Amino acid sequence: MENLIFNIQKYSIHDGEGIRTTVFFKGCPMECKWCHNPESQSYRPDMMHNTEKCVQCGSCMAKCPQEAISIKDGIISTSADRCNFCETCTDACISNAREVAGKPYTVDEIMKEIEKDKMFYEQSGGGVTLSGGEVMTQNMDYILGILKKCKRLGYRVNIDTCGHSSFENFERILPYVDTFLYDIKHMDNEIHRELTGQGNEMVLGNLEKLSEKGAKINIRMPLVEGVNSDDEHIGRVIDFLKTLKIEKVNLLPYHNTGKSKYERMGMNYEGDSYSAPDMDRMEAIRLRFEKNNFNARIGG
Repeated sequence: MENLIFNIQKYSIHDGEGIRTTVFFKGCPMECKWCHNPESQSYRPDMMHNTEKCVQCGSCMAKCPQEAISIKDGIISTSADRCNFCETCTDACISNAREVAGKPYTVDEIMKEIEKDKMFYEQSGGGVTLSGGEVMTQNMDYILGILKKCKRLGYRVNIDTCGHSSFENFERILPYVDTFLYDIKHMDNEIHRELTGQGNEMVLGNLEKLSEKGAKINIRMPLVEGVNSDDEHIGRVIDFLKTLKIEKVNLLPYHNTGKSKYERMGMNYEGDSYSAPDMDRMEAIRLRFEKNNFNARIGG
């Protein structure tokens, strides 16, 4: 049993308490306009090509067994229909300009990577975070395999989720998860659909059910100026969260650090039209949550 993973980040300090190993699963039901990991969206591998590194030597095209690569007017392109991600082209590339995003790992292979850092978990109170993409839309038998092994070894596990999945999936893993890092992007259903490609009914409904089940929940709220950081929207979020049992609220200012990935994947980047609220505004939002008895912090 294998699953596609596009990154395993060691010494992570932003996905929960302490020092963590974060495993990024490939595939997500949402396509957020500000997504900083566009390679996470598809449930199949992606070929990424760095034009700044590329010297256009033609080695990749010459070596490709599927003849999937072509060069026209100085632009190298890869046929999605022909490419089978055999990585012959990445091996042939003399400038390391080509990279496959998404490689299959077995549960045992993932656990081998996780266990390399066990001393850091013990010393820092950290553990493992499963992220994405979207963990909750993967093969849940595979996810359970990781969670059960981590539980036996005493590793604390967080699940980072957008919440858009069958609640049955959440119920299956609930006994093995220490904390859910749960996104709230927008309270208005149609605006949420416009921003992410999906409505928010399932997201908010699953959050209510998790709270009812007694799950430990940290809210993560990406904040974008002119999109979801205004007083009216913050008030709606606070009013909704007051009805739930929430451990912590992390306010995450928008950033465009994933911009270069879009070019490498041949995708259009829409994030240039977005910006983060300034720090005065971020602090004002944090204080508003705090005044409503939430443990809120900027970042994390």
